[in-house]
Amino acid sequence: MSQEPAVLFANEAFYIAFASRDVDGMDDLWARQNRVTCIHPGWPPLDGRDAVMESWANILSNTDSPAITCTHSRAFIIGTAAYVICHENLEQATLVATNIFALEDGGWKMVHHQAAPAPAPEETEPPEKPTVQ
Repeated sequence: MSQEPAVLFANEAFYIAFASRDVDGMDDLWARQNRVTCIHPGWPPLDGRDAVMESWANILSNTDSPAITCTHSRAFIIGTAAYVICHENLEQATLVATNIFALEDGGWKMVHHQAAPAPAPEETEPPEKPTVQ
């Protein structure tokens, strides 16, 4: 059975916590047994759970933080690790993000997040569905 839906679900939960400014929800999504890192746009790299979670608490409690949505998510599984590449859509900008997950206690937990400015993704038309004859 493919782990891709479970990884995409964990990624979506990250953006739901981000968009709803849910500090506790964000804390639940990040690994506790594996080392974590994070690179917010324009920030130096953060290393260690305490530093990463403090950054999220500050971001999510800031009422000036922009609204965010996630689109164009693609998951890639490598054994007990996985990563998602997606676009973060803000009011004034588009970022591309890489979110890395590790299996921990039977679930996918985030171990790294990095986002950087990028051009908006090209919209492609969905492929035509084959017709049954």
